[in-house]
Amino acid sequence: MLPLTVLRRLDCVLEPTKDKVLEGIKKLEGGKVKNLDPILCRVTGVPFYNTSRYTFEKLKGDPNNIAANLTNFIKGFSTRAREIIEHFGFEEQIAKLDKADRLFLVIQRFCQIDLHPNAVSNIEMGYIFEELIRRFNEASNEKAGDHFTPREVIRLMVNLLFMPDNDTLTTKGIVKTLYDPACGTGGMLSVAEDFVRELNPDARLEVFGQDYNSQSYAICGSDMMIKGQNIDHIAYGDSFTDDRFPRHSFDYMLANPPFGVEWKPQENAVRREHEEQGFGGRFGAGLPRINDGSLLFLQHMISKMKDSADGGTRLAIVFNGSPLFTDGAGSGESEIRRWIIESDWLEAIVALPDQLFYNTGIYTYLWIVTNRKESARKGKVQLVDGTSPFKKMRKSLGNKRNEIHDEQRDDITRLYGQLKDGDQVRIFDTTDFGYQRITVERPLRLNFAVTDERLARVREAKPFVNLASSKKRKDTKAAQAEIEAGRRQQEEILSALRTLASQGVVKDREVFSQGIKAVFKNADLNLPAALFKAILMALAERDESAEICTDAKGNTEPDPELRDYENVPLKEDISEYMQREVLPHVPDAWVDDSKTKIGYEINFNRYFYQYTPPRPLEEIETDLKRIEAEIAEMLEEVTE
Repeated sequence: MLPLTVLRRLDCVLEPTKDKVLEGIKKLEGGKVKNLDPILCRVTGVPFYNTSRYTFEKLKGDPNNIAANLTNFIKGFSTRAREIIEHFGFEEQIAKLDKADRLFLVIQRFCQIDLHPNAVSNIEMGYIFEELIRRFNEASNEKAGDHFTPREVIRLMVNLLFMPDNDTLTTKGIVKTLYDPACGTGGMLSVAEDFVRELNPDARLEVFGQDYNSQSYAICGSDMMIKGQNIDHIAYGDSFTDDRFPRHSFDYMLANPPFGVEWKPQENAVRREHEEQGFGGRFGAGLPRINDGSLLFLQHMISKMKDSADGGTRLAIVFNGSPLFTDGAGSGESEIRRWIIESDWLEAIVALPDQLFYNTGIYTYLWIVTNRKESARKGKVQLVDGTSPFKKMRKSLGNKRNEIHDEQRDDITRLYGQLKDGDQVRIFDTTDFGYQRITVERPLRLNFAVTDERLARVREAKPFVNLASSKKRKDTKAAQAEIEAGRRQQEEILSALRTLASQGVVKDREVFSQGIKAVFKNADLNLPAALFKAILMALAERDESAEICTDAKGNTEPDPELRDYENVPLKEDISEYMQREVLPHVPDAWVDDSKTKIGYEINFNRYFYQYTPPRPLEEIETDLKRIEAEIAEMLEEVTE
């Protein structure tokens, strides 16, 4: 259905000029002109043509050869157009339909539909493609939302993207570029182009896109051909591993990358670029978790920003909630957020309603990122709560049960443009999202004693167990002799330790350590440092009343089991925080400054949370009594 729909639309576009193209070919064949593309494209008025003598109407005239003639029609398209159409992989389907005697009937029905842009607008055609994808992908349990984004979401993104540039875009003859690295069927490119054309008929938006899904790429490429866009700007391939626009930069960018999709297939290439090129490549800021590549798309797009001195770039991208806060300080996600926010590129985040997309019911967020903020927005990040303005759909489409209408979209756009704090808007400094992840240490305090229970722990200590082992083959005499010698040494150690049992509990590690060394020396036992340490720790237990343990330099040793972590706001002094929040409860704590990390997260819900007090108990009791009475009445009816 998808390729035939595309072919019929192309057929409708070319039909008025079909005869002129065929006449032109006859005149030009065998002449001096070798490249006919520019001449024939001038005839059609679009960047493609078809040299086959067939149209959909003429295909009906030869039912017995419908498969061969349709194949001839497809091969008659100009080279670049045919390359795009071939991504549908339609030849196999033609053979199946022909064998089942259905191909002619299908072509006949398609001939009854006028899909010329004058009859079916580009926006309407987009809806047709999306509905076909949604229906057939639901039947095969595929994710239709991986291919397209609801139009009302795209319109909102386009509004926010272009809003500061309305004056610029109304300049006569202005030319701008827009790029989508996960373009799907091209919905974002189409809506953006229509927006600019409505704003200024003299403006031109050159669109670029790339997608790794063959059918989506074919639909997008076909659509852009019809609209007169340069079809070389629509590329097939994986944006991470096969970037088809490596040296391009763009004025605007839009994207709705797949939510929560792992990037395992691209891992080797992405990690290699990250490690070898750093910020000279696309992924220098960091790598997110393997199960969600959303932030890789954002880094990829940022790498294609124009320098601010050359006019800069604005981009809008759709995320789920994960990129806002997932993972702590020092992690890949946090470092990417830190890079973007500290560079003052994050302009705004708009929270959208749930159940807005076809393949997921989760809440989503629009990120507006730019390297040319207006002066009022510099050093600031705007959060807009757009979760409430939506309308319930009369009939759900997959997971999509809500939609944003024109008035609601205008309201969100207005809130974004006003840049004022309110119930639905919060304005923050960029540093408000940063925090210092501090490591709070407490001193190690141990007591020591030789008891049966602690000696049992000595027996289980790995260095102690290894004494009675051998790297040689166990069935050899040398190995057996080595094992026996080790067992004797184990017993000698345990015997020497038992002589210390009478000391009872010792609360000073240095005193106890010297005691063990003296006993071992008397027993002529010279132990490796690792074994001695393992024995010492096996005989130890934590004791808050014991002396603080120190290292060879006299520094206090931290207790790893009492180690804790605190997130201190970036604007706050760590020592003041410790004095207020930590030391009143644990006076002996301190901060290991060498382990402090800077992190960034955006806890969107916390900023807009509104406390709702519980209902009064009297009201709840009244409801319970009423329900009990209703249940009692129902039971009486059953028993009568």
